[in-house]
Amino acid sequence: MTNRILCNLLTIAVLALFGCTGNVQSPIQSQPLYGYRVVNTYPHDSQAYTQGLVFRDGFLFESTGLNGRSSLRKVKLETGEVLQQEHIDPQYFAEGLTDWGGQLVQLTWQSNVGFVYDLATLGLQRMFRLTGEGWGLTHDGSRLIVSDGTDTLRFLDPATFQARSQVSVRDGGVPVKNLNELEYVRGEIYANVWHTNSIARISPESGRVVGWIDLAGILPGANQLDSEAVLNGIAFDSAQDRLFVTGKLWPKLFEIKLERRQ
Repeated sequence: MTNRILCNLLTIAVLALFGCTGNVQSPIQSQPLYGYRVVNTYPHDSQAYTQGLVFRDGFLFESTGLNGRSSLRKVKLETGEVLQQEHIDPQYFAEGLTDWGGQLVQLTWQSNVGFVYDLATLGLQRMFRLTGEGWGLTHDGSRLIVSDGTDTLRFLDPATFQARSQVSVRDGGVPVKNLNELEYVRGEIYANVWHTNSIARISPESGRVVGWIDLAGILPGANQLDSEAVLNGIAFDSAQDRLFVTGKLWPKLFEIKLERRQ
């Protein structure tokens, strides 16, 4: 009886935490937990407010945010050198980024628009309407997947950008909010949880969290001089099975291998 009461009290406490109205919520981590091993460390522009990250054709493509500082970049992985860059109109706060065929698709935060670029030239091809806020963006080969800072992920038609469906992300039945930058990795959606060192591994079919990645300590605190210099950037090289992570205003980008902890 005592153990049952304690478990009930713990459940109530967790639900209370995730039901609070604050902006930042900590993940439950009741699912399998993974740590990391750093394989390689690469330079990263410490002025880049990273909102979206893609690895394609041997290069990184990066969306950076903030009004007046937003951009789309092609970056050399090994050196961090910006090879091509398109500056975004100052009225827009750029957000998530993904590749689609021979194009790149970029979201904006609260402007209800997105941009489509030519992958080779980074030239703007068109704009499209976006319902709601734009945070993270990835694709599963047939649909674009969008986060908006809530516990909801929307699946869009890549031709019309209209919503086909959506899922609510849950860990043990509890909503996981503040979903930010996204990457599709081996049939799962990896999602940064804003202002935490955690990445949720999400089933696209059900929205259920199937695992957590804890990246605490990957960047020494001395390098995080801004309160917004938080983890936010995931890219996957499927050809060589490489996973890359970085953050807003981080001076480094890391190639990591996941290690099961529990």
